[in-house]
Amino acid sequence: MKVCNLSSGSDGNATYIESTTTKILVDCGLSCKEIEKRLALLGVGGADIDAILVTHEHSDHIKGIDVFAGKFGTKVFVHRDGFYPLFNKLKKDHDIEVFIDEAFVLGDLKILPIEVPHDVERCTGYVISEDKKKVSIFTDLGHTTTELLQNLYNSNLVFLEANHDPDILAQNPKYPIYLKKRILGNNGHLSNLACANAIMELAQNGCKQFVLSHLSTENNSPDLAYDFITDILASSGIVEGTHIRIDVATTRPKNVFWI
Repeated sequence: MKVCNLSSGSDGNATYIESTTTKILVDCGLSCKEIEKRLALLGVGGADIDAILVTHEHSDHIKGIDVFAGKFGTKVFVHRDGFYPLFNKLKKDHDIEVFIDEAFVLGDLKILPIEVPHDVERCTGYVISEDKKKVSIFTDLGHTTTELLQNLYNSNLVFLEANHDPDILAQNPKYPIYLKKRILGNNGHLSNLACANAIMELAQNGCKQFVLSHLSTENNSPDLAYDFITDILASSGIVEGTHIRIDVATTRPKNVFWI
């Protein structure tokens, strides 16, 4: 599989995944024009995309769906409980397919949807596999549990949220108290520490490559997240570059992963 994050963070989220026969997006949170521009960097056209998998209906995850799916006739997939929240945000009719909490097939890809805790009717993380190759995308979640993380065990590639540093968030004068409480809550977003703890468990269960994702531009930075998380892991004997690899997703396309 070929995997590239096109954008990550509150400005917009989209991840491109390509298998032998199938090309999909997980979320479409940039304008259609921008999605097309970034796909073109990979030699991919908008018409090549077979499906868009939606995590949830927040605008930074669905911003481009109306124009993109309208232009290319792309099929949109969303969990049954997230259908109406998504439908109510869209201005046009699209080919929307609803799924439940069971694995389904898209071309030669197996899609396993997993409910994650976030402050919406339904937020979905995805475990996407082709044969024995497995990529997991879990962002926009307030906390993790072993039961949830077990779905990610033995993934070749994991995109996992590292949204904020709690101290920076607490001192941020731009954020009202209610928003700070929302972000810090069990249905908000993962902190750097929570991300590090999740990576620790995943690293002990077959996961080797991680991408820190959905970083807040206000309450985190790529260097801060990377340094903090790798230090926490090193203190437990897990050394980045030796035992695992960690990259950081940003608002621009960065690394292309082949798994």
